[in-house]
Amino acid sequence: MGWGVAAALVANVLYSTGFVLEKRALAGMPPLSAARPGRALLLLAGRPLWICGAMALALGFAAQLAVYRTLPIAAAQGLFLSGLVLLLVLSSVVLGERPSGRERRAVAVIGLALVMVVASLYGAGEEISRSAPAGVLLGLCVPTLAAGLLLYTAAERRARRRHRQPTTGVAYAVAVGLLYGVSSLAIKGVSGRLDTSDLPGSVPALLASPYPYLLLFTGVSGLVLSQTALQRCRASLIVPVCSTVTCVFAIVSGTIAFDEPLPDDPLRLVLRLGGTVLALTVLLTLPRHDADTDTSEGTRP
Repeated sequence: MGWGVAAALVANVLYSTGFVLEKRALAGMPPLSAARPGRALLLLAGRPLWICGAMALALGFAAQLAVYRTLPIAAAQGLFLSGLVLLLVLSSVVLGERPSGRERRAVAVIGLALVMVVASLYGAGEEISRSAPAGVLLGLCVPTLAAGLLLYTAAERRARRRHRQPTTGVAYAVAVGLLYGVSSLAIKGVSGRLDTSDLPGSVPALLASPYPYLLLFTGVSGLVLSQTALQRCRASLIVPVCSTVTCVFAIVSGTIAFDEPLPDDPLRLVLRLGGTVLALTVLLTLPRHDADTDTSEGTRP
């Protein structure tokens, strides 16, 4: 359990650092468009600062694999939400995105939620599932991917309308969150199929499963869509909303697909569910737009 919690906190630091570095690099780039993914990838590859951010995210992915091998998916997602505390701090210091009083209070409450989730792991002997039936997994993931792409397309269509109201970025964040929710399930599946004592021998079984292909699709599409959204909107708005959607989907769908039971002990169950729900509730009440339009929207294509 201790290693899983430590790996989750390391993943949080890496993810928050990566997002902030990418946002900083995006500020000086030409406008990106999700309709031209090849051009977007070429522009991103030419920015050393963005590459550093992407490497931090890749290391966060490696840490996330370790988390899913040692913790149930519901507990892991509760811990990942704590990374938003660091993100709000970094976005303020590095990007100059000043948090409101509500956002500062949210940081404190999310810290309390983190303590509750960690406390629910004490003395736990829960079984960690390694795989999910392919039919159930695809039945949950394919419609979610379609919904995320359709929502992003609709948001892009609205953004191109003349005399439109300024976009808040919430629709983009929800769409990307759905893609990353599927990615979370794929990461958990990959972590379960990889045998650390025989990595070459576990590759055929991994390739025969849907996990690497879901991870590849969500990785490439999520990269382009998330960078376009980050360039246009505040990181301190996009990432919390995206993380909220990812967390909800991963907990609900992951618990179903991987058939991981919740704690039997009533106190640990209350701490686990209560901490996660508390963090989600706080994130959903964060401001969805800024008073300063230029700051909140960034550069539009």
